Amino acid sequence: MATMTDIAKIAGVSIATVSRVLNYDETLSASEETRRKIFEIAESLDYTKHKQKSTKKVGKIAIVQWNTEEEELNDIYYMSIRIGAENRARDHGIEISTLYELGKITSSAIDGILAIGKFTWQQVEQLQAIHSNICFVDTDYRLNKYDSVVIDFRQSTRDVIDYFVQGGHMNIGFIGAEERSEIDGNMNDPRSVSYVAYMRERELYEKQNMFVVGGRFDVPSGYEQMKQAIQQLGDDLPTAFFVANDPMAIGCLRALAEHNIAVPERVSIVGFNDISVSQYVSPALSTIRVYTEFMGEERMDMLYERMNGRKIAKRTILETDLIIRESSK
Repeated sequence: MATMTDIAKIAGVSIATVSRVLNYDETLSASEETRRKIFEIAESLDYTKHKQKSTKKVGKIAIVQWNTEEEELNDIYYMSIRIGAENRARDHGIEISTLYELGKITSSAIDGILAIGKFTWQQVEQLQAIHSNICFVDTDYRLNKYDSVVIDFRQSTRDVIDYFVQGGHMNIGFIGAEERSEIDGNMNDPRSVSYVAYMRERELYEKQNMFVVGGRFDVPSGYEQMKQAIQQLGDDLPTAFFVANDPMAIGCLRALAEHNIAVPERVSIVGFNDISVSQYVSPALSTIRVYTEFMGEERMDMLYERMNGRKIAKRTILETDLIIRESSK
């Protein structure tokens, strides 16, 4: 595990600045460039280095980000995937162009596209028109002609609820963000859907007091939703919360601390993704570990296969692990 001292030394900033950035301290007046540098260094130091397999350039691909550069800083899940993909591309000798706008891609200049994020049908069609060699990251519409790698959200959610129940928690809340289907407009974030289904299966759904899905997958949204839960429920606040991603969980921890609610003694928190920041917050965040760097590597390998002639589409489902730290019991 990289320390904040390691990150500060490479970034050329103080340890205090690193700590405040990694804890999403809104009172810190650090530039976006400084924040990005710190987050990328934190992610890269946790990345398993590989020897470069090729020095000869074998092609060029575009890594297209669904979110903006600013949004990537608010939820560094996609940043971590990007870093894994970029490192693997270098292993293969592939030249990379990382873009945040679809309009900047030209088909004549690339041999394939790695599309990271939750693209709409319209955006998928735009990408298809640019190049046929595409691998999608986190877009799962059962795109039969195109490669994708997805997470087993259903099993991950069951693991969290089972862990809480084994610890004696029966009143288990959920905090997430709005995410609606491009097909029918229904709520379709797999974590919220799996939470409701498994809580009902275990006959716990009617006992829980708080299921909140709204806002964005970022720290302020988690903070506001937990604050709302505290104000509405008082002493009936659930003893455990499954939170849809780590930035939201960090916001939840902040709201609980402001209301002097002990974590994990009164409320246990488990997040999702295990971004590098999770180990630096206080208390250190329990979370579902998604192997984001491996996701980036796997997708780049699949795109490399496409560039070398594979025609049949592949869909890979990756498992996750529940990592227990200080925020839960």
